[in-house]
Amino acid sequence: MQSDIRQTDTWLSVGLAFVGGYGDAASFILAKTFTGHVTGNLVLGAIAVAARDWRAMLGSLSAIVAFLTGVLLSTLLVRPLKAWPSWPLLPAIMGIEVILMVAASLALVSGVTARVEMFVTFVSLALGLQNGAVRHVDGISVHTTYLTGMISDLVSSEAGKYASEVAPPPARTPDPKTDLLWGIWIAFVLGAGIGATIVFHLEGLGVLGAALLLVTLILRNSKRSQMTDTS
Repeated sequence: MQSDIRQTDTWLSVGLAFVGGYGDAASFILAKTFTGHVTGNLVLGAIAVAARDWRAMLGSLSAIVAFLTGVLLSTLLVRPLKAWPSWPLLPAIMGIEVILMVAASLALVSGVTARVEMFVTFVSLALGLQNGAVRHVDGISVHTTYLTGMISDLVSSEAGKYASEVAPPPARTPDPKTDLLWGIWIAFVLGAGIGATIVFHLEGLGVLGAALLLVTLILRNSKRSQMTDTS
């Protein structure tokens, strides 16, 4: 997986962070469940148990299981995909993610009884796959579906720089790690805001916006790979 991750650039990571924020905001609006991380759903599940709302508890539990399953699947897919050089890991994961996002949107607008549960499962699985596939960019540990760890790392890094300096230097050289984390943080928040706005207007169909962005990222990554191969 490391060789595939090295092929990703900052813009791809930022784009996936936008998708992560978009999907998490959409799922909370439409299903009152987080689909991009585990911590929030553990809290929601505990609250549901205290309130004896067993359906809400099962919703949070299903989101946790689906997300962790996605992370596991992204790891298990490494070996079979190595046998197909024309199918690198990250574009393959993003393609599966597109299918899951479209399925989630269609499930939610359908008339089936378990449409909300299907929606949560599909989106959680998609974001779990994404989070498992993109764990390092240029040697920097990142997450594109939640921010807590990266915000703590960013604050600690910045505080450490100033604490270690007796006097401020005349000019500070750019830090690639800090720039990347800031970019992912901003993209995630923008994705959440834009995703929420679209979903408030289009409801379940608004999730297709995340799928459309993923397709755009896949095409851009494919074009970039072709240019690299010909150069």
